[in-house]
Amino acid sequence: MKRSTFKILFYLNTSKARKSGLCPVMGRITVDGSIAQFSLKMIIHPDNWNAECGKATGKSPETIKLNREINRTRKSIESIYERIADTVGYVTAEQIKNELTGVAGKAETLLKLFEEHNLEYEKRVGIDRKKSSFYHYKNCYKHLCGFIRLKYNLLDFPLRKLDKPFIDSFDFYLRVDAGMTTGTILNYIIILKKISKRAVNQGSVLRDPFSEYVPDRGKSKYRHLSGDELERIMTVKLKNPKYRFIRDMFVFSCFTGLAYADIRQLSERHLQKSLDGKTIIKISRQKTGEESYIKLLDVPVRIIEKYHHERKGDLLFNMPVNSLIIHYMRKLEKLCNIDHLTFHMARHTFATQICLTNGVPLATLSKMMGHTSMRTTQIYAEITSQKVGSDMKKVAGRINEKFNV
Repeated sequence: MKRSTFKILFYLNTSKARKSGLCPVMGRITVDGSIAQFSLKMIIHPDNWNAECGKATGKSPETIKLNREINRTRKSIESIYERIADTVGYVTAEQIKNELTGVAGKAETLLKLFEEHNLEYEKRVGIDRKKSSFYHYKNCYKHLCGFIRLKYNLLDFPLRKLDKPFIDSFDFYLRVDAGMTTGTILNYIIILKKISKRAVNQGSVLRDPFSEYVPDRGKSKYRHLSGDELERIMTVKLKNPKYRFIRDMFVFSCFTGLAYADIRQLSERHLQKSLDGKTIIKISRQKTGEESYIKLLDVPVRIIEKYHHERKGDLLFNMPVNSLIIHYMRKLEKLCNIDHLTFHMARHTFATQICLTNGVPLATLSKMMGHTSMRTTQIYAEITSQKVGSDMKKVAGRINEKFNV
């Protein structure tokens, strides 16, 4: 940006002259043809004003005070201009005026808009927003800061320049420079899309930059345990009681389909009796709010009874924080010789190994897992070769009874 496009002018507004002849002193900021005017909130007689210099003349206390205020304001405007130019890369006269006068205008830069969003989001944590989700927004903001500095050598990025190439470059940065997995990248891109939509709604971006963007989702692998792997986990000898507890919670999830967050909030009030006298779990999933209806098998019933004496309050289990769960799962995978064991694999195992392999219909499984869509159930419920073999064996028996060649 050329410096010559930036001008500051102080002048008298003679059209608003008072009966005493005194006129208000005004300021005008010009940047690349854009103009913003403001009042200095001081008055002077035209006879004591030098229009060519934009200053008061004379040595009276009033003129000295006015000239000091003009000099101070000029320095403030120049400082604001330099800071915005260095931070964002472009400046408008309205931006300078708003900052000078303390008027909060709408955010014109990406990180500033993101900051506004995060401040609002933080106030809702514990009401209708989760602390863990807020953590992801803060992380995304941090990576955006690093990306903008590295790619554009700026401290912020103008919203009016937000476009598909910016999104593609951020995707590349997360994938290559930050070394993130496809799933993590997609989560951050979704967050950026929300901020972009906010910019569109407030009129800072005229066209949605995500309208032509197609994320590279890759091919996700929804892994479940084989029957042999599940058997190994259930029978492995564990001396450490903490390892035994986490193993039992993992097995509990394998036989109920409940996620970590749902087991952590599971309490006595979620246990009910069905008409046939069997124990069932009726709980609204924390992630979706959908109700899960699970008839308990013998294994989870025994696990509930096993830890009955360790309960604190109404909760069935004293589940540790997620970071400790991850640590213990690393230990279990080594002891059981299972590659990359995660707690969420238990949910996939319930869907595939416990339910589908044993003939549970998708509709029933969807209700137990608390899914909002059958398509989600189909993702979790990977059909095993064992299930294919079992189903085809039934088909073969029926065909052999009906047809003769």
